[in-house]
Amino acid sequence: MVGLPARGKTYMSKKLTRYLNWIGMPTKVFNVGEYRREAVKNYSSYDFFKPDNECAVKIRQQCALAALRDVKSYLKDEGGQVAVFDATNTTRERRDMILKFGSENNFKIFFIESVCDDPSVIASNIMEVKVSCPDYRDCNKTEAMLDFQRRIECYKTSYQPLDPDQYDRDLSFIKVIDVGRRFLVNRIQDHIQSKIVYYLMNIHVQPRTIYLCRHGESTDNLEGRLGGDCGLSPQGKQFSAALARFVEEQQLKDLKVWTSQLCRSIETAEHLGVPYEQWKALNEIDAGICEEMTYDEVKEKFPEEFALRDEDKFYYRYPAGESYQDLVQRVEPVIMELERQENVLVICHQAVMRCLLAYFLDKSADEMPYLKCPLHTVLKLTPVAYGCKVESICLNVEAVNTHRDRPEVKRGPGTLIRRNSVTPLTSPESNIKKPRIDDLDEAPIHELLPVSTCSVQYLSVTPILSLSLFLLLHLCLPCVQC
Repeated sequence: MVGLPARGKTYMSKKLTRYLNWIGMPTKVFNVGEYRREAVKNYSSYDFFKPDNECAVKIRQQCALAALRDVKSYLKDEGGQVAVFDATNTTRERRDMILKFGSENNFKIFFIESVCDDPSVIASNIMEVKVSCPDYRDCNKTEAMLDFQRRIECYKTSYQPLDPDQYDRDLSFIKVIDVGRRFLVNRIQDHIQSKIVYYLMNIHVQPRTIYLCRHGESTDNLEGRLGGDCGLSPQGKQFSAALARFVEEQQLKDLKVWTSQLCRSIETAEHLGVPYEQWKALNEIDAGICEEMTYDEVKEKFPEEFALRDEDKFYYRYPAGESYQDLVQRVEPVIMELERQENVLVICHQAVMRCLLAYFLDKSADEMPYLKCPLHTVLKLTPVAYGCKVESICLNVEAVNTHRDRPEVKRGPGTLIRRNSVTPLTSPESNIKKPRIDDLDEAPIHELLPVSTCSVQYLSVTPILSLSLFLLLHLCLPCVQC
């Protein structure tokens, strides 16, 4: 990252990391401020950040180098694909050091600079985030505010913004100006960088609330059937009316309502008395040949498939259907649009709601398929500085429990792995990959081949975004795609 303090760099770093992890790119933030706090236990004042404080300058340089060493370890030894180097990086000398580091390790570098001169935004950021950080644990807010403002002035004396016309014209970067009011994009080189740019151009910091809920209870829910397109049960219709009352009580300005294209979701929205938008991307996960079957029927007719799904629910793909991994890719446009909006109510389905919730709560792929999303309950999500506040609101209408807990599964020598939705089941082999549906530009990087001269690691800075272009290497493996 690049920019003066209190410009939202850590906010963007954390959001971008959450997004990249959610779409399957292992990503980690390396915040140099945390390294500095570990090295200097007792922060005294802004004097530590004066450019003429030689001792402090040396400590800060050592902290940056320590963070870069950890970046290298994460990308080369721990399976990381993207590293976000969260620091001010306000001088050309520091950025040249990062570029040299990337060149020596065969990483690509992508800079993200946050520029903001709006005093109200800066003051708000200081009050909401900075005065409560560990540096000011024993200070009152007024003292903390004053000290942090002086810290910013220390950085301003040596700040050298990215220069797209002369010095930095050959670098890849994006400038985010005044919290997303304007953008300047320079030399985007590949698909991953374009995804990062697109994401950053969609997020905003305005206060808002996102409501997630499932459709009302359906007749298929009562029978325990998967998928289908049936209507609401009597209790489901009661929930639809209760949801309308709940929305009216919230008195939300310009509320947008999104549903899937399935009957039970649309019926749930009809009582609201407001326009709603239907999204095919919000349809429930496709259970393929298991559609409209109960779990007991699946276990009886397709015992191997039943066992496979229990072993790895995120990657498992129903024959002629979808996996949770497929679903993440399907709902990614929904996430992008949610980031652009203000107040939204999304009426969807259990698997889809789990995917959306995993994004906002930064849940892993392993946790995602087991998140609890009960019927007739609204989840109120309020984005805050570095995360998302969640409130669960039960509307007191009875419904069946459709949640299935994580089974205790022991992987043994007889385990079967189906590599995609159409090939036969095969016995496990050490070189078989889990089923995937990655696009050509998004091939997986876990289970990589040994590093060779044709493998390129791809690093981006601050996000020192370090993306491994082991991706192209992976496309040659027929067991992944073919």
